[in-house]
Amino acid sequence: MIKRFALIPILLFISLNCLQLSAQNESKEPKIDFETFTLQNGLKVIFHIDRSDPVVAVALTSHVGSAREIEGRTGFAHLFEHLLFLESENLGKGGLDKMSARIGGSGANGSTSRDRTNYFQTVPNDALEKMIWAEADKLGYFINTVTEPVLSKEKQVVKNEKRQSGDNRPYGHTMYVIDKNLYPEGHPYNWQVIGSLEDLQNATLQNVKDFYNKWYVPNNVILTIAGDFNKEQAKEWVHKYFDEIKAGDKIEILKKQPVSLKDSKQLYYEDNFAKLPELTLAYPSVYSYHEDSYALEILAKYLSQGKNAPLYKNLVAKKELTDEVQMYNYTSELAGELLLQIRAYDGKDLDEVKKAVEETFALFAKNGISEKDLKRIKAGQETEFYDGISSVLGKGFQLAQYQIFANDPNEINKNVEKIKKVTREDVMRVFKKYIFNKPFIATSFVPKGQITLALENSTEAEVVEERIIEGAEDEFDASITATYTKTPSSFDRSTEPPYWGTPEVTTPQIWNTSLPSGLSISGITTEEVPIIKFSLEMEGGLLLEDPKKIGVSNLLANLMTKGTKDKTPQELEEAIELLGSEIYVRAQDEKITISGSSLSRNFTKTIELVKEILLEPRWDESEFKLVKQQVLSQIQQEKANPNSIAKNEFKKLIYGQNNIIANNNLGNTATVNTIELADLKDYYNNKLTPLRSKFLVVGAIDLEETKATVKDISANWKPITVKIPVFETPNAPDSSQVYFYDVAGAKQSVIMIGTPALAATSKEFYPAEVMNYRLGGGGFASQLTQQLREGKGYTYGIRSGFNGSKMVGPFVISSGVRSNITFEALDLVKDILKQYPENFDATDLEVTKSFMVKSNARKFETLNSKLDMLSDITELGQDPDFIAQREKQVEALSIEDIQKLANKYINPAKMYYLVVGDAETQFPKLEELGFGKPVLLNEE
Repeated sequence: MIKRFALIPILLFISLNCLQLSAQNESKEPKIDFETFTLQNGLKVIFHIDRSDPVVAVALTSHVGSAREIEGRTGFAHLFEHLLFLESENLGKGGLDKMSARIGGSGANGSTSRDRTNYFQTVPNDALEKMIWAEADKLGYFINTVTEPVLSKEKQVVKNEKRQSGDNRPYGHTMYVIDKNLYPEGHPYNWQVIGSLEDLQNATLQNVKDFYNKWYVPNNVILTIAGDFNKEQAKEWVHKYFDEIKAGDKIEILKKQPVSLKDSKQLYYEDNFAKLPELTLAYPSVYSYHEDSYALEILAKYLSQGKNAPLYKNLVAKKELTDEVQMYNYTSELAGELLLQIRAYDGKDLDEVKKAVEETFALFAKNGISEKDLKRIKAGQETEFYDGISSVLGKGFQLAQYQIFANDPNEINKNVEKIKKVTREDVMRVFKKYIFNKPFIATSFVPKGQITLALENSTEAEVVEERIIEGAEDEFDASITATYTKTPSSFDRSTEPPYWGTPEVTTPQIWNTSLPSGLSISGITTEEVPIIKFSLEMEGGLLLEDPKKIGVSNLLANLMTKGTKDKTPQELEEAIELLGSEIYVRAQDEKITISGSSLSRNFTKTIELVKEILLEPRWDESEFKLVKQQVLSQIQQEKANPNSIAKNEFKKLIYGQNNIIANNNLGNTATVNTIELADLKDYYNNKLTPLRSKFLVVGAIDLEETKATVKDISANWKPITVKIPVFETPNAPDSSQVYFYDVAGAKQSVIMIGTPALAATSKEFYPAEVMNYRLGGGGFASQLTQQLREGKGYTYGIRSGFNGSKMVGPFVISSGVRSNITFEALDLVKDILKQYPENFDATDLEVTKSFMVKSNARKFETLNSKLDMLSDITELGQDPDFIAQREKQVEALSIEDIQKLANKYINPAKMYYLVVGDAETQFPKLEELGFGKPVLLNEE
């Protein structure tokens, strides 16, 4: 799935992940209530009421994706995902993004899949009529605004997205190769959702308009509204704004088009970015909501996920071929594919990997899945089922999803029962029907010069690699105002509707206490769903490590979930999953965190397992060896990823050689190789203490229940005094300097620009965040996005922000830009920074204040957002009523205040400019920025 402004992995719309139900009644099976109606023009409308927060999510879903395109004209559906945000007749140029900022919305966004495109946003509920007005303008009053300059610019944006999501990262062409060979020529899944660069470049304005007029019509669209609103009033608004939009021609429903393979096919590709060999096996599967899809999901989970998984036991633990096996059933409307993906360790022959997979499959064919394993997988599904209803947007998404692909939104209330009905026999049946001894497509993506690691008898895959040439892109002027005749309407649509009412934002009530060990407890009681989320945060992390053995805290965090004194790793994992719970341990720069979630009824048993993990470690030598190997592999993979390279190199520039935070908390190959199990024990015994720890919890639980549940941890955890070292505060450079890290052949340049700035505890930190909103913190409301993406088409996305904690952190601008305009992009950023204090005006201030205040209505919608708030309050010493305090701060800010903050913290003449890209073509020109000769960081 492609999203408008976020790089994400493929989202799989499998039935498990679509379980978005509500627990609003007392029945045994939770049920989500909704209402549907259809306008005379064919527009389907779905309402769902949720009074938990003063917000409403509005989504417009069109039943068109890449599958409705034709070969030679691919990428159109995704292109329209972009175009529909730019302008409409009555909102004007950039009108939707401007309105989103004023009303405090989550930001107008969209996504495209093979079979549908959606446009969505969550806003305070007083802005519902505004959103309905805006969505109607997309559908009936848009296409006249698309001109040649608009189309030319957006083509460049989409090309940048393709480079960022595929061309400029390891294994980015895998799905292209799979789909080209799994689906025959002419099948609508044969090409990628984003399309081909050649097709995009050749698309004419008339081609694009014809596509819109066919597919973006009321009788092919669903409007979903979910949240806290008045249904009768909303119906009036829907009729007012949508009724007179004319229906299109009848849309024919596409028939299911499952595929089959007569023979297996093996292909290889030398990947310019890959450091490790990766094997992918793709089997023809079933379309969404097929009766076999539920058993296939369970099969994929059982075979691949966790220490009890047969593939993990054989490939990871026994044969040490890889650190992870991924398997998932990727279903779409017309067909599906089951994918098995294994990124092997350095130098491992993929024939050996494939042989181990076949051995595992043969063993499963004999043994099948046990009733106990089936039960634990279903328990996890129940937790996911409840967790999915935290946001009103998620509910709206799934109602539309079921309407489109199952022709019945009420399928949402039937799906859990279908999963519960899956038997052991069903799992074995689908394994033998779709996987075992069946033909497949296999791809071997190997590092350059390592073809011998690919499967034997593989043929070279055909991949179209883009050549980046200076000045090759079309010129366009995005500032040209489109001239057109407006579409007639029975009333004046050009006036933005008013707000209705004022959202009542209630800050959640927080309760606190401390236990005798010094462990503090903070929590929020909320009973919207029977789920509890928790986090045990222990101060330290990388900060407490020996500089000669960086990576100890990360290894410790990884090892803590690999068994306890009385439970093997497999037994511990099984105990967690049988409860339907999740427990994670993660090391960060300044803390180690044990976090997770559980069904409310299983919280006590879950925390008993947390106690074992924390206080009764197993210290398993074989697991330590495995974890160490996994981390070394992860470090190697980061060396191949331009974004990871940029993040790690930028930390070094910001913090310098004498601050331990300059290091990657994974460590490096040298430091990790020196670490022994004794080093982890030493850290565990001397660095973790309840005196510097806090237990945070959110959900259907109160203070007394939490104290009773956590008291055993406190009583058995010995307090020790741990001193947190103080490092020299990093300072801004005296003058700017450009640094370059060479990745030969890069299709994009990853840029990071910034300087040490503020600690989050500083009184100026939040005002500085407010100042940054119109610079680069406000998405499409920011100058950086408007000029580099919307104005020039240089990038798919760019953002800026302040990243502080109790320690001083950096102000940073980050983006991936087209390789052949690296200098121009940096020069434009420098110019924007220089002019920002002078250009910030009364309109900017008004928009900023409106967003910062109104967006508070969305602040506490989900359990995760409440848990994050607790963490900030306890870690940074904020008052529980910090929202009200911040609103007063915002209202008091003047233009002069913003200008002073900008001059103080975003001086372009005192920043580090880092570029990760192709030095051969981009390095020489960067001296023209005026910051001296650039420094090449990896001359070797």
